[in-house]
Amino acid sequence: MENMNDAGGRSRDSLPARPLTGRIALVAGATRGAGRALAVELGRAGATVYVTGRTTRARVSEVGRTTETIEETGELVTAAGGTGIAVPTDHLDEEQVRALFGRIEAAHGHLDVLVNDLWGGEHLTAGSIFGKKSWETPLADGLRVLELGVRSHVVTAALGLPLLVRSDGPVLVEVTDGTAEYNRRYRENLYYDLAKNAPIRMAYGLGQELAEYGGTAVCVTPGFLRSEQMLAHFGAAERNWRDVIAVEPTFAIAESPQYLARGVAALAADPRRAERWNRKSTSSAELARVYGVTDADGSRPDAWAYFAALEEQGKREERGEQGHPVSAEDYR
Repeated sequence: MENMNDAGGRSRDSLPARPLTGRIALVAGATRGAGRALAVELGRAGATVYVTGRTTRARVSEVGRTTETIEETGELVTAAGGTGIAVPTDHLDEEQVRALFGRIEAAHGHLDVLVNDLWGGEHLTAGSIFGKKSWETPLADGLRVLELGVRSHVVTAALGLPLLVRSDGPVLVEVTDGTAEYNRRYRENLYYDLAKNAPIRMAYGLGQELAEYGGTAVCVTPGFLRSEQMLAHFGAAERNWRDVIAVEPTFAIAESPQYLARGVAALAADPRRAERWNRKSTSSAELARVYGVTDADGSRPDAWAYFAALEEQGKREERGEQGHPVSAEDYR
């Protein structure tokens, strides 16, 4: 993938300061983590951003976190310079989703950017998914993972695409965990594997359907995401996240939610996005290379390349071969 500053690309400096001014976006699943950051960066680029989620100031979702709400995300979008509109929505409830798109249609008549970042299954992964065979996973928990990671995405795309194709340049962004290349590996558990590969296939298939409308469907993934929930799991905060490395060495490659969000905002503003990205799977690291963006600390971590290198190192060690130890700093 060529860099935007290559001879065949367009310099980032030539883009307007707020290139998404006048564009209408929806970030489905924007309460926290990557979804919140994606909404804020789209707003920073000038977009009007509808943000949805299940946790509000009056109600907490099954995720069980009261510290982030969808109303707060909307306010952060507006503070960044966009227009944030919070609409509490359960994307497994078809009527709520129809009402959401009806509201956008009544106000604007179309949608330009749809980001499908729905998940909220972390509370199931540790106890019911990771480290368990599929038949050891409680069936109800496995099916819930598929509802949260697959059905919610399908419902949102099915009901949102008729509004999206009215745009003069529709953009559908599916968010998952892992690139298509990395996810050729089995992702530890059948239910998780299906949930995290489905968005890749959705972008691939829906990109073909959107092509005749000049549209772009792309699946993106962060690396080792330093989300609010992940930091809380380790008893840390953004200010001291490096302290986690002592107990989890791979956290040295961790990235902030802003990293992916900056890349996606640049993609959404790219006039060549369809030829570059339609039907493809990409990562925060690749977007950073192409668009010249960095993480909040100025680095450009490439977690998926780092994890692949660690796997190769492990294989060499099993064969009794020597080699240079893999360092996260070589991938930042």
